[in-house]
Amino acid sequence: MIQRVATVAFEGVDARPVDVQVHVAAGLPAFTIVGLPDKAVSEARERVRAALIASGLALPARRITVNLAPADLPKEGSHYDLPIALGLMAAIGAIPSDALGGFTVVGELALDGAIAAVAGVLPAAIGANARGHGLICPAACGAEAAWASPDMEILAPQSLIQLANHMTGRQVMGRPEPRMKAQVEAMLDLKDVKGQETAKRALEVAAAGGHNLLFIGPPGAGKSMLAQRLPSILPSLSPAEMLDVSMIASVAGSIEDGALMDRRPFRAPHHSASMAAMVGGGAKAKPGEVSLAHNGVLFLDELPEFSPQVLDSLRQPLETGEVLIARANHRVTYPSRFQLIAAMNPCRCGRAGEPGFTCKRGARCADEYQARLSGPFLDRIDIHLEVPAVSASDLVLPAPTEGSREVAARVAMARDIQMERYAALGRRDVRTNAEASGPLLDQVATPDAGGAALLRDAADAMRLSARGYHRVLKVARTLADLDGADGVGRRHLAEALAYRAAAERPRAAA
Repeated sequence: MIQRVATVAFEGVDARPVDVQVHVAAGLPAFTIVGLPDKAVSEARERVRAALIASGLALPARRITVNLAPADLPKEGSHYDLPIALGLMAAIGAIPSDALGGFTVVGELALDGAIAAVAGVLPAAIGANARGHGLICPAACGAEAAWASPDMEILAPQSLIQLANHMTGRQVMGRPEPRMKAQVEAMLDLKDVKGQETAKRALEVAAAGGHNLLFIGPPGAGKSMLAQRLPSILPSLSPAEMLDVSMIASVAGSIEDGALMDRRPFRAPHHSASMAAMVGGGAKAKPGEVSLAHNGVLFLDELPEFSPQVLDSLRQPLETGEVLIARANHRVTYPSRFQLIAAMNPCRCGRAGEPGFTCKRGARCADEYQARLSGPFLDRIDIHLEVPAVSASDLVLPAPTEGSREVAARVAMARDIQMERYAALGRRDVRTNAEASGPLLDQVATPDAGGAALLRDAADAMRLSARGYHRVLKVARTLADLDGADGVGRRHLAEALAYRAAAERPRAAA
């Protein structure tokens, strides 16, 4: 007789069903796992053997074969331990053979029979609920799985013995409750930033429309300080966005104690990050920084210090909102709709364009430094802003009266306007102006006569590409939303063009 247990294999954030088939037959004692297992799955037999012995059971002296179907799908990870162990327990009569029907099972076994946490429980629970299954998962992941549905049956045992007792009626396990992560740290506030009113305005515009932003300025001007305060003015994640973010974090194994977070991700990788670390990849095609920043912020400090190949690899996710990792034997797609905030010095010495300063290397200091950034990459950044050095007179001024709370209220109002506009047009998949495509942008951001004339003249003078033209319209639409205006006027386009024109100023100054 063959005992079957349902589990999953992960392809990105999707959980594909896998059938664990356990066969115990007469013959020389052996324990074989087939079905394209990786090293962690092949080693499961030793963990399962030790865990069963620690739980008071012994493997029969017979030939045991475990098949993971479909056999041509690669199986990776340690979450196959528990379904294999439960299949064996049902096969030898330790638990009822029908007890596992209607359940999807994931979990790693310790040698003493305890069930350890694994990555990917949330997408496994969502996939199980879609198939009408319940879920058996480790106790440490029960709160995470409970977010999938309030109606699905979830068992989150701490050990094999506890689960066996529940299935044989000797004890009853309760359903775990979903849990949110407590916010123990207060977010940084814009009140801490003295001066830099123009930069604060650009940060507000970027937050309101989800626009990519590049700060260019000398060291110590406050570029990183401003970027780190962006999360304090962004709206909290909606329930759907929270699940999207948490599914990626679950696959990456970065959810602690099964508690989800409603804050938008803020990822700030070091400039030595490799391409696999940035866009995802590796032996198991794990999500990279661009996916871990989904629905949040990716902050790249010292932008030209990143490898040019790494920066150019961001062009596709910036445009499409997803990243495709292709390997010889499989393809994985991760969502990566993030807001890019970058900061850089105007040159290697950091003082190009400063009054009274002449670089020993001349103009090539700035030219060579900025040449590390490709034109197509910079073309995908909506707002380019020069951030001047802060003077001593700015630092002795009292703290500004307006902080993150007041700015966040205006950002939330502008975002609500955008959500309602795109929902009325039947485009609920578009939430911010930055996500609007060309045809949709023509509907919502048509400038008035004065604005159209200004945009036409500026596009010729600045030699804007088609992408640059549309990004100016997106920023202008956001500026109109912040003003509560129905249409895009000349002054909105003038400010949007000023943010775009700043891309050429550092080189001119050098």
